[in-house]
Amino acid sequence: MLPGDSRMCSNEREFTTFAESVCMNERGDWDDLRYLLAVARHGSLSSAARALGVNHSTVLRRVTALEETMGVQLFDKLPGGYALTAAGDEMHRVALKVEEDLATANRRLSGRDTQIRGSLRVTTVDILTLHVLPRHIAAFRERHPDLRVDLTTAEASLSLTRREADVAIRSTNRPPENLIGRAVSGLSFAVYGAKAYLERQAVDRQTWVGLDESFDHTSMGQWLKRTVPEAKIGYRVNSVAAAVEAVRAGVGLGLLPCGMVDQNPAFQRLGAPVAEVETTIWLLTHEDLRHMGRVRAFLDFMAEAFAQERDLLEGRCGG
Repeated sequence: MLPGDSRMCSNEREFTTFAESVCMNERGDWDDLRYLLAVARHGSLSSAARALGVNHSTVLRRVTALEETMGVQLFDKLPGGYALTAAGDEMHRVALKVEEDLATANRRLSGRDTQIRGSLRVTTVDILTLHVLPRHIAAFRERHPDLRVDLTTAEASLSLTRREADVAIRSTNRPPENLIGRAVSGLSFAVYGAKAYLERQAVDRQTWVGLDESFDHTSMGQWLKRTVPEAKIGYRVNSVAAAVEAVRAGVGLGLLPCGMVDQNPAFQRLGAPVAEVETTIWLLTHEDLRHMGRVRAFLDFMAEAFAQERDLLEGRCGG
C-alpha cells in the first residue's frame, strides 16, 4: 500500500470491501481487472499483452491506473518479472471472484440460447487442427452456414469456465473434472519414417525426431526417453505436428499419430501401434453450456464424425 494514503484500510476485511466497491463502481469496472489478472497469471507485461491482444504500454497504463484508483501498489517489479504485493494479492482474490461470477452468469445465459448461429469458440491441439478437423468443420459448416467456428490451437487447455472457449477437443486419458463430455475415439501412435529416408539410410545410422521437455509428463515423452538413446536424437521439437513434418522431410524416425499419417504414401510404419502411449479423444464443454444450441449441434456432429474414423485414428488402417 502507498504510505500515508487516507484510503488505506485498517484490516483485510475492510480492504476487501473497499476493493469490491472500487471494482464495481469506478469507471474501469471489470475491464481494468482483466489487466491485473493477466499480469498475475503470466508474470510480465509483455506476456500479459500477448494474452490480451494489446501492446505492452496499454497493460502498464491500465495497471497503473488501477493502482492509482485503489491507492495501493499491486505489483513489485522483480528481476524475474512482476509479483503481487500483499495488497495486490488481496485485489487478485477479489478479481478472481468477479471473473468467476461474470463467467458463470455468461455461461448460464448463453446456455439458454437454442439458435445455431453466431460464433462458436473451439480449442484443440495442433495435430487435430491440421490433420483431422478441417474436413469435419467444412462438412459442419455446410450443414450450419450461419454458424462461424473460431478455432484456437493451444497445447495448454484454455479455460471453458472463463469462456475462453465453448468446446474443447482434447487428446487425454484424464479429462478435467470440471468439464463434461464424451470419449469419441482412441488415438494411437506408432514409429514411422519417410519411405525415401528409410531407403537411403542404413538402420545403424538412423536418427530420431524427439520431443522437448514440455512432453516429459506425457506417455509419448516418457516412452521416447525409455526407448531412444539420447545420442540417437538428431532433432527435437515442441509439438507433434512439427514432428510429423520433420519425419516427412527425412530428418529421422518419429513416434507419430497413426490417424494423421497412415494414409499418406510418404510414410512407412515400423511395427504395430505402441499400446502404452495410446490416448483418447474427448469432446468437452462446461455443464452450463451443454444445452446451448450451437454447442449441442457441434458436439453431436463431431461425435459422429470421429466415430466414423475410429479405425483410422486407432491405427487399424496401416501397418
